[in-house]
Amino acid sequence: MSLDELDQQIGQMLLVGFRGFTVDETHPIVQDIQQRHIGGVLLFDYDSVRRESRRNIRSPEQVLELTQQLQKFSATRLLIAVDYEGGAVNRLKSRYGFPDTVSAKTLGEYDDTTITYRHSEKMAKTLSEVGINLNFAPVVDVNLNPDNPIIGQQGRSFSSNAQKVAEHAIAFIRGHHQYGVLCNLKHFPGHGSSDRDSHLGLTDITDSWSEIELLPYQLIIDAGLADSIMTAHVFNEQLDTQYPATLSYKIITEILRERLHYDGVVFSDDIEMKAIADDYGLETAVEKAINAGVDMIILGNNMGNFSERLAEQVFEIIKKAVLSGTISAERIAQAHRHIQQLKQRLEN
Repeated sequence: MSLDELDQQIGQMLLVGFRGFTVDETHPIVQDIQQRHIGGVLLFDYDSVRRESRRNIRSPEQVLELTQQLQKFSATRLLIAVDYEGGAVNRLKSRYGFPDTVSAKTLGEYDDTTITYRHSEKMAKTLSEVGINLNFAPVVDVNLNPDNPIIGQQGRSFSSNAQKVAEHAIAFIRGHHQYGVLCNLKHFPGHGSSDRDSHLGLTDITDSWSEIELLPYQLIIDAGLADSIMTAHVFNEQLDTQYPATLSYKIITEILRERLHYDGVVFSDDIEMKAIADDYGLETAVEKAINAGVDMIILGNNMGNFSERLAEQVFEIIKKAVLSGTISAERIAQAHRHIQQLKQRLEN
């Protein structure tokens, strides 16, 4: 593999957050697209560092113009992603001119997959009309702990019944596919039993996690509807006595890929979340995540600090690791194959 080819494959592994309602050729994210070949971007409405609703989303017309600008600067199709679960986690809010949404919990309480499908179709139409092609949804965590501060209390789970979670998630995904929008299942291997928020620190689910939390993934993978999957920053001694899921070869490769037979893109959850950043640091976390089987690293750039050089920094970490043999060129090539297969689905 030539160094140019290596650079392109590494760049595709990065999904990057940035600031700006518009971009031009001088914008740092455009330089990341053109010089580092990044695979995608992540849009936010709220800037957590500045603590203000001035990030990437102001109106449907503005978002469409932004996504068109971004695609224009990229030699290959960009993944343009957003967290648009409905309910509490919704970057496309009605106050910006987008349609109202309901939570997964509400849809689960209706317990009618036709309603879930129709609601999902409406959401996917909204995404498609503004040029967003990847939704970090649905959540397929099973609501085993209703007091869970980041899943249960936020109404992000369809149900405490794993089979129902899978049925509604499948309807949600099918609705998105009607408008050519890809989905993401999260948070593997299950965040629904936790009693902490992994944005704030490492979450240990050893004593609360149940094997049933794998069932939605298995059913959706078997149905051929798992476009992509996101890891959870959770520690589970039942599955790996040393590493949290995002950094765990046992969880990502041995369980997700080999046992559940998943051969698509695995995203890390935001690598800057405190559950990972505080305990491992960026370089170690990136290397271990990729070696564990993660294909795309999410760099939300919205977790306490903001750096216009974050993508460049992580790009160099990966390249240095490959050149030194810490990460194999074969692992990079495998990730690249998964990413290109996902992007090809946008062309069809």
